[in-house]
Amino acid sequence: MQLYPTRPAAHLAIASIAVSAVGVVTSQAAIVAWGGALLLAVAIARAVTLVSVARIRAAGFEMLWSQSRRMVRTVRGSQIEIEAEVRNRDTLAARYVKLRALASPNLDVRLDPPAGEVTATGRLKVKVTVRTPRVGQHGVYGLALEVRGSPGMFEVPLTFANPYGIEVAPRPMSAYLQTGRGGPSLLMAPSGRAGRNRGDGTSLRELREHQPGDPFRRIAWKATARRGKLLVREFEREERDVVWIILDVSVELWSGPLGRAPLDLFIDEAAAYASRHLTRGDRVGLAVYATTQRLMLAPDGGSQQAHKIQHALLTAAATIDASRSDLDELDVAVRVIEHLRPLDDRGLADVRRGDLDKLAQRADAMRARAPFRVKSPEGRTQRDAALRRYLACFGIDSPPKSSSDRAAVSDSLIKTIAAISQGKPRPSLVHVLGSAPEATFMPQLSTVVGRLRRLGTVVSWALPLYEPGLTPPWVVRVPTDDEIEVGATEATALDPIAPHAADAVRVRALVAQKRSEQGLMRMGIRVGHVRPGFRVKAEREEAREEGAASEVAGAPPA
Repeated sequence: MQLYPTRPAAHLAIASIAVSAVGVVTSQAAIVAWGGALLLAVAIARAVTLVSVARIRAAGFEMLWSQSRRMVRTVRGSQIEIEAEVRNRDTLAARYVKLRALASPNLDVRLDPPAGEVTATGRLKVKVTVRTPRVGQHGVYGLALEVRGSPGMFEVPLTFANPYGIEVAPRPMSAYLQTGRGGPSLLMAPSGRAGRNRGDGTSLRELREHQPGDPFRRIAWKATARRGKLLVREFEREERDVVWIILDVSVELWSGPLGRAPLDLFIDEAAAYASRHLTRGDRVGLAVYATTQRLMLAPDGGSQQAHKIQHALLTAAATIDASRSDLDELDVAVRVIEHLRPLDDRGLADVRRGDLDKLAQRADAMRARAPFRVKSPEGRTQRDAALRRYLACFGIDSPPKSSSDRAAVSDSLIKTIAAISQGKPRPSLVHVLGSAPEATFMPQLSTVVGRLRRLGTVVSWALPLYEPGLTPPWVVRVPTDDEIEVGATEATALDPIAPHAADAVRVRALVAQKRSEQGLMRMGIRVGHVRPGFRVKAEREEAREEGAASEVAGAPPA
């Protein structure tokens, strides 16, 4: 148990040391005794705080979620509220001065009330408000509060490990999955290009004269008898598009503010494409690539395919794999220990330091309490994969790799398009969401795209949009000591270098994209950019309002 002195306790300790020093210098025993008495009072206060907090913990100071489920599903850009309950089973009241959530950095979590008191043998309701700016499987690991002991001079942080999972899906795909099913939607044709063509079907197109090769089962005998010549029935069938969505999930596309990175916009755009085509009855396939081909879903239609695409968009862009993560095996083990120790009954006391094999076994046994079920990710060793799987099951994020091999990404893109052009059924539409390949790979791209166009396939390409991630606000959340005292959780400070760096990156990105657009359009590809979603526009409006308010107040705009 760790104790932290409050500001009055620190001031009192410094004053007592200063008084004792003055007494020693002046050779006054009374002054030395007075300073020593102050130090003794601080030590007694520390001991009393230890006893009181130990009593609270022994009596059963705990945190529970009000809901029985340990996982909730929502959409990107939404706000959900979860209720938690802090229980104090002791006969003395417990006052806490700061309450914070232990959660994924991809979630924006606010607590109410941030400070308060849990009455003796009472309960305190805590409202946890969560904003979800990024798609994925994220976790709220528990709550941490600082309890102030009886004298009020020391604080003790208490952590309640109670995992809760939040699955954030793209909004367009969720809208499609919530629509009704059945009725006319079941009459959609399963394959092909949109339009009505001759062939086997259920709708009568016309009656025509018999031609050599027509099957006898199509002869209209009654019409033939009435008209005196052999007539056959001509039916028509409705065909639908076969659509492929190719998504680039390279780690560098995560660069940018939370919710405004290029990959955030790409995932929303891919979900919008899939939702629109599935609504029309088209068959939709999904290919996800980075330095390697990560996933390929064969074209299909219906809500079952929509669920598969949604799950792929949730998990395929994650950075938990060893090839996409900035954490090595030891870093992963440290994160597993920090999360697993409060959950383990023995607190990992029987796991020796450096014994990663036993740690992996203990983590594997604890996955039953995790909110998510995840396949084993890529690891450098089997033990590394087991530890990374533990992090993924509890929604613990791993920072993306700081660099990416663009040559490998370009090669993976060309292989993906080549596989689609050679596969069955033949695609009628191909949507590519990703960065353009390097200049050295443009001839190979032209070859595979030409093969698609000869099949009658329409190819469109959406390049990443860096603008939302390079616009204000550039703020750093830094709480000051005064704000901590009054219970505030954050403050804003303008970074003076950020606007100039953003301008330089913006110019460089625009020049590179113009060159890429020209090269892609020469191949006959329709080139565009992803459109910022509603959340990005709302954040821009909020930034403008904050800037206007700051100018009125005389402060520099954020």
